[in-house]
Amino acid sequence: MLGAPPARPPAAATTLWMAPMRLRAYDSLRRRLSRCYDPERITEARIQPPMIGAKMKTIPALLLCQCVCLTLSLAMPASASDPAPGQQVPAELKVQLPVELSYLLYLPENYEAQEKWPLMLFLHGAGERGANLDLVKVHGPPKLISQGKQFPFIVVSPQCPEGRWWESLELVLLLDEIVKRYNVDEDRIYVTGLSMGGFGTWRLAFVQADRFAAIAPICGGGEAYWARRGRFNELPVWAFHGAKDSVIPAERSEEMVEAIRKEGGEAKLTVYPEAGHDSWTETYDNPELYEWLLSHRRSTPEESEDSSNSDE
Repeated sequence: MLGAPPARPPAAATTLWMAPMRLRAYDSLRRRLSRCYDPERITEARIQPPMIGAKMKTIPALLLCQCVCLTLSLAMPASASDPAPGQQVPAELKVQLPVELSYLLYLPENYEAQEKWPLMLFLHGAGERGANLDLVKVHGPPKLISQGKQFPFIVVSPQCPEGRWWESLELVLLLDEIVKRYNVDEDRIYVTGLSMGGFGTWRLAFVQADRFAAIAPICGGGEAYWARRGRFNELPVWAFHGAKDSVIPAERSEEMVEAIRKEGGEAKLTVYPEAGHDSWTETYDNPELYEWLLSHRRSTPEESEDSSNSDE
């Protein structure tokens, strides 16, 4: 059972808030379904949204989703009886995957005054995994927000459980829930992350390249083949890396950017000559990053077609 929402504070109270929430996945199903799901089959989620202006509150939530229907041979027959030996019959597996994932949620100071807001999804690195949301505030936008910085975005900062890696399926479910419950401009959704979160950014963008307006992966990497057939051609990319990074070589970002450019996509890379693995502090402290993100909107199929025709 979910508790009642926190009482709304007086108008004089601070409007800066980040609400931790909890969304966990069953690992056995998560691993098998993360590569074969249909986001259109995701259904109802149950979660109690926080009140605007509330300070740090922990609100338990359970996101229930209907997973992809898998057509399987010789497993859970559609008919009431099993197939005869030596025969093959159509079958279907339908399961529900409970997802539970902790995250910080930030709404802009004047959230209620605007109909729609850009959304920035931030993915932390391996060192911030666990069950303590204070770890998520160690780096990046959550750190800056905790220091009093105001952002013109809805900022969602999930926490990856200990011993695991970012799973695109869970992040898709989280974004679906945020879009459903808050005033999100779906043409201005951005993803950024550092280290493990940089890898998670690349992977999520590969899974749903047409969902995002721009991405900014930091000291991460991916697989160059993800860029084949123009997968990233409509997605602006600005990657960052330290030239002296001994944890994740800068070549990992260089390979991704080069692969996108070869396919005709828009990608740029900033390499800090003297930076090691920490190439994120300078990046997130730079207002130009956020200005660049906000300058991009998701390209619609019609816009992409018009652009192609104008080039002919």
